[in-house]
Amino acid sequence: MRADMYFSVDVEADGPIPGPYSMLSFGAVVAGTMAGSFTPAGPRPATFYRELRPISDDFVPAALAVSGLDRDALVREGAEPAVAMREFGRWVTETAGDARPVFTAYPASFDWMFVYWYLIRFTGASVFGHSGCLDMKTAYAVKAAVPFGRAHKRAMPRHLLSTRPHTHHALDDAAEQADLFANLMTWDGRG
Repeated sequence: MRADMYFSVDVEADGPIPGPYSMLSFGAVVAGTMAGSFTPAGPRPATFYRELRPISDDFVPAALAVSGLDRDALVREGAEPAVAMREFGRWVTETAGDARPVFTAYPASFDWMFVYWYLIRFTGASVFGHSGCLDMKTAYAVKAAVPFGRAHKRAMPRHLLSTRPHTHHALDDAAEQADLFANLMTWDGRG
């Protein structure tokens, strides 16, 4: 049976949806593999990070402020989205090897929307397929047996949370989420 390799991904964007707005940076960290049982990636997981050239002139100032990225600098120096997404696809494929790559995030809906859209728009295909996405928020709700509205980090047992700070730097936050994911995958749902 083919193993799954989980990639924790975080996105920083300048608006609520891709197309009219831009993904400005994204980071990915291998969170672990599942082949019968879950194995966390360990202390030095594989990582990927890019800052991108915006694809439109539109942006929401409050959304841009979250990341602290300099949009004008990204216009001049950011990676071309087509190049960055091809590099990301190759990295995921090479890193996963024979395993099936699975995208995971907290919450996945925002990050998946941007990464999937960018992959389809700029490479014509998604290395994760059309449904290779696992939402950590949903995983917590199911394991903790709580309503989805109560599946937020403030309600989670402390031992599930990462000790890493949430910085709004995409690679930092992907690593923080990878810790949460590994903890969720090995948690029995009690305590």
